[in-house]
Amino acid sequence: MTGPLKGKTALVIGRGGGIAHAIVIAARDAGADVVAAGRDKESLAGAYADEPGITTEAVDLTDEASIAALGERLGTVDHVVSTASARARGLIADLDRDAVRLSFDTKVIGPLMLAKHLSPRIPASGSFTLFSGVAAAKIAVGTLAVAITNGAAEVLARSLALELAPIRVNAISPGVIDTGAWDDFGEEGKSEYFARIRARNPAQRIGTTDDVANAVLFAMTSPFLTGETVHIDGGEPLS
Repeated sequence: MTGPLKGKTALVIGRGGGIAHAIVIAARDAGADVVAAGRDKESLAGAYADEPGITTEAVDLTDEASIAALGERLGTVDHVVSTASARARGLIADLDRDAVRLSFDTKVIGPLMLAKHLSPRIPASGSFTLFSGVAAAKIAVGTLAVAITNGAAEVLARSLALELAPIRVNAISPGVIDTGAWDDFGEEGKSEYFARIRARNPAQRIGTTDDVANAVLFAMTSPFLTGETVHIDGGEPLS
């Protein structure tokens, strides 16, 4: 398969659906051999059973030994993308300490350990992409823990870009994306929520997983982009 990632290996960490799935397919279609990794390897294998050019691996970002073992199994890898998250929503009075810790462990400490163990396996022309989110840019009551986790992820990206140079490191910050994460609102609740977002969002629509996947491809294939946070949020922080 031809494309800007032809001959490259991309590791994408996350679940078998939503944003991670879109990134896996986009990277494969851009020519990469893709390794999809996550805590539930069986589920991932099922998600990509009919997709050529995609293999699956198990990794737990809260377990450094698991990350180190993944690196040993992979050998070398050109691009690493971590989409994993564990949200801790709620007002400060209701926040659970363990949930906040897990949020940081998954989205900040986990990617830090990925960089520790995988950066020696990434060539100078490679990249590392991690995920922030719009809550860091648009502060709102009820998303404090999400916001500070995302903010820390952005600082981590800039710090790694300096220390791992010339390996490029960037963060992606999505806005409201229709991934199925809002299905718990119920059909009517989800429709009303999306309508409110569209009404105040300069792009006047809800984001798609393909929007995010295209941004990740841009980060992976842009040789002069590093230490940046790419905002794919329809201008939501402006509203």
